[in-house]
Amino acid sequence: MRRIELDPGDVSFTFIRATGPGGQNVNKVASAALMRFDLTGSAALSSVVKLRLRALAGHRLTADGSIQILARNHRTQEGNKREALERLHELIGRALVEPKVRHKTRPTRGSVQRRLEGKVHRRQTKRLRGRVSDSD
Repeated sequence: MRRIELDPGDVSFTFIRATGPGGQNVNKVASAALMRFDLTGSAALSSVVKLRLRALAGHRLTADGSIQILARNHRTQEGNKREALERLHELIGRALVEPKVRHKTRPTRGSVQRRLEGKVHRRQTKRLRGRVSDSD
């Protein structure tokens, strides 16, 4: 996987108060990192990669065309900032992989024959479960 160098101007961070456990410190310190990556303005990515990244971003894509990632698992701003950047790089790495084109294949003659023989066998089994007539 090739590594893309992002322009620091395309990434911006704001720090907010995190939720969850942490004692009194959670109410005082803004340690959660909210990262915004300007997808439409980024020159480091090609248009094809940007399209795939839009599809992969899902709910993280905002109306103005930027990707928003919230990291709040660590107790420090640096840890959350590092985690947000890692998640962005992982997302971009997945977008860089070109999906393989699926080629239609036909079933082999043997597999068609086995499928039809199985159907005949099931039909006979079900017919044997039926009502027995007196004429036999």
